[in-house]
Amino acid sequence: MQTVRDADGDTYLLVKRSAESSRVRDPATGAERYVDNDEIRVVDGESPLATAASGIPVSIRRTIRAVHDDRSLGLLAVVVDEGPIAVIELLDTADMCESDLHGTVTELRAADLIDEVDVGGRRGYAATDPASDALELLRGGPDASNDA
Repeated sequence: MQTVRDADGDTYLLVKRSAESSRVRDPATGAERYVDNDEIRVVDGESPLATAASGIPVSIRRTIRAVHDDRSLGLLAVVVDEGPIAVIELLDTADMCESDLHGTVTELRAADLIDEVDVGGRRGYAATDPASDALELLRGGPDASNDA
């Protein structure tokens, strides 16, 4: 697989090349189509796996990299749904020790999914727009399923 670009600058994954045409996949939709070989050019140095990932919204990619288990995803969901939320309330809500909570919060902050804020004179956290967007997408739509 290779990364290719058309004359309009749109990026695709090259799935298969024949003598006259190539089958390309749009990373955003997964849709495949045939194009003439002279309409595309190979992009050297661009990873086809990175191209495939580019079709996933940035907020989802950021969340996937930062969330390692159901507890950390749940913590993010609580901050999105109930935030801004004071740390003391988060400690009462979370089934984590203070050390685990601090580590998870640090990872979520590093990923720019939550920000430290003042909540009624206390330290707390609020979700960033990318976190809210990601959870909406992850929860979302008529095709979403809550299966284990």
